[in-house]
Amino acid sequence: MKEIFVRLDRCIGCRSCELACAVEHSQAKKLELAIHETPKPKRRVYVEYIAGRKIPFLCRHCEDAPCVKACRTGALSQDPVTRVVTHDPKKCIGCWMCAMVCPYGVIGEEAERRIAVKCDRCPDREIPACVEACRTNALVYTEENEFSEMVRKEAITEYLKGYIQ
Repeated sequence: MKEIFVRLDRCIGCRSCELACAVEHSQAKKLELAIHETPKPKRRVYVEYIAGRKIPFLCRHCEDAPCVKACRTGALSQDPVTRVVTHDPKKCIGCWMCAMVCPYGVIGEEAERRIAVKCDRCPDREIPACVEACRTNALVYTEENEFSEMVRKEAITEYLKGYIQ
């Protein structure tokens, strides 16, 4: 099962992922039109500056998702196979219980409609918009074992560079 992985050493804080996410979740799906929409499209990925580092935060679609358990209206549900947590805005009453229990702090709000917003991994796309927009490859959409292998190979290459020079 594919997941979005974050490579902290590659994020430059450009916020391209945030913009791509908001546009993907707009009605128009085009930046020049999305900025005029009401309510404004909301991002579901957040680039934060912590201790001098730029860190992209997004829903981890937890195995035992506390947000789903906290949602009393059934607006949040989790696919038992993919673990993707989805949000039904028609059922959401904006109580923010999901946001209060999210260990990553990545459930936002659409104040105009008083509903929660969260990453849905762009179900209509092969690659999530945030990942596709990331020019530094700080965000990677792949299987866990493939990501581990990629990181391992890069670490070996970096290690060997020290001996070659």
